[in-house]
Amino acid sequence: MSPHDIWYDWSGLNTQCFLLINGYHAPALDALMLGITNLGHPALYPFYLAVALVWSHARPASLPLRNVAIFALSYVLVSMLLVPALKSGFDFPRPAQVLGNAAVNLLGTPDTQQSFPSGHAAFAVLLAVALIPGITRAAQASLVTFALLVCVSRIWVGAHYPADVLAGSLLAMTVVTLTRLVIRKGPKI
Repeated sequence: MSPHDIWYDWSGLNTQCFLLINGYHAPALDALMLGITNLGHPALYPFYLAVALVWSHARPASLPLRNVAIFALSYVLVSMLLVPALKSGFDFPRPAQVLGNAAVNLLGTPDTQQSFPSGHAAFAVLLAVALIPGITRAAQASLVTFALLVCVSRIWVGAHYPADVLAGSLLAMTVVTLTRLVIRKGPKI
């Protein structure tokens, strides 16, 4: 058994979980998951940043500007630096490249390069974790639901293995936590 099997494929469990989630399809769920995966694309960062800034400006007590700053800085670290570097460094193939197109239900335009970690999952989790502190329970639940759905959607549409999604999520949580600690020690905004 190679180290790759243990830490990435979990001795076959990563592939089995992928096939279980990716193998179930219904037209309405496919459309929903494709829409959710598109909403979790890191390229939408300017839109989400604008919404967060407007929200924070209009209701500063409900979304602290500090959270928006943490979101902005963490985005640069995660989506612009770390995810691309890790994808390039690990250079893991996408599920369809490993299992074959016939075994994978691909929805939308499939990504063909580097699978690990998931940039969509990292971005969605980063958005949720950065903005959650101090907001209402309903808004917290909405952000957590959004992040979870984006993570599942990446497997559903055939773009990523669960390990890719988990790694992207953990990377985002770690960077946001560290960024929050650094900003907490800095000047108040």
